[in-house]
Amino acid sequence: MDFSLPPELAEIRVAVRELCAGFPGEYWRGLEPDRYPEEFVAALTEQGWLAALIPEEYGGAGLSLTAASVILEEINASGCNSGACHAQMYVMGTILRHGSDAQKEEYLPRIASGELRLQAFGVTEPTVGSDTTSIQTAAERVEGGYVVRGQKIWTSRALYSDLMLLLARTTPADQVEKRTEGLSTFVVDMRKALEAGTMTIRPIRTLMNHATTEIFLDGVELPADALVGEEGKGFRHILDGMNAERVLIAAECIGDGRWFVDTASRYASERVVFGRPIGQNQGVQFPIARAWAGVEAADLMRYKAAWLFDQGLPCGPEANTAKLLASEASWAAANACLDTHGGFGFAEEYDVERKFRETRLYTVAPVSNNLVLAFIGQNVLEMPRSY
Repeated sequence: MDFSLPPELAEIRVAVRELCAGFPGEYWRGLEPDRYPEEFVAALTEQGWLAALIPEEYGGAGLSLTAASVILEEINASGCNSGACHAQMYVMGTILRHGSDAQKEEYLPRIASGELRLQAFGVTEPTVGSDTTSIQTAAERVEGGYVVRGQKIWTSRALYSDLMLLLARTTPADQVEKRTEGLSTFVVDMRKALEAGTMTIRPIRTLMNHATTEIFLDGVELPADALVGEEGKGFRHILDGMNAERVLIAAECIGDGRWFVDTASRYASERVVFGRPIGQNQGVQFPIARAWAGVEAADLMRYKAAWLFDQGLPCGPEANTAKLLASEASWAAANACLDTHGGFGFAEEYDVERKFRETRLYTVAPVSNNLVLAFIGQNVLEMPRSY
């Protein structure tokens, strides 16, 4: 088995690192608690990194999911935060795989150039959480299109997005044979809905600067050509995007994990207490070493899941497992790094506490690790379904 990686991935790492060097810790600390990193996102857009997965014919780079995952990994490994822009990569995939030719021609070139931002993914709702098939937001068919009513929550970056990919029920749940049927996916022009007064976006203050929101849809009018793919098959259409999302989130966690390990090992080698570096103590050294091992193991699963996705093969178990292992590895590395720094780990100037807050999110979002375990237990190991 060949574990070597394409040379272009190394080139991507170098280029992304160079870009991130212009956005040091001082920049990110200056954004707290809730300012959007507009300058950082603009720089990524200008250099084409946010258009990595868009085919060249539409103005993108036409890169693989593997390459896209390396971009996000390096952003986080550099001490930056890719959470501000990662959604555009995986949300766009639903249009790319299931959208019409007209939709691709309408949106993809403008997303690639930065003229439009597609960063909002309207799926989760307050009353159903991760039980996606039970969502209540409804898209009623009317003459010329649809009218949407409902509410979404944890829709991050909606205030900084022009378009939203929305999942809504077009056939009532009691009229379908399977709960996964009757759901449809739409591209929503948020600018028009806000101007019409049929959409309201409210920010949600959180532990980290993540620009998340709740959205109220009160009669949002959509033209018929806003439908992505086939009506009633929307759940199936977003699964590809969810698998890509899992892989990209795993990569971000691996980047975080590497930042924590590098930062902790460097500090442990330089910090002298009682006449010797604290890294000489096994109580300091071993947790960092174990964190490194966890990150490296998760990295292998990330590459396997990304490879399967790029080959067009089923990758649900691998993508979810990569997210599970990587988020747990980054959280273990975060704790080891904070413990290594002691009191200084809580000081803003070291950036440990900021990265600590940012990486904590991924054990519960975009899907809880407990739900990942349930998915593996029931769909991979074929154990009884829990209710």
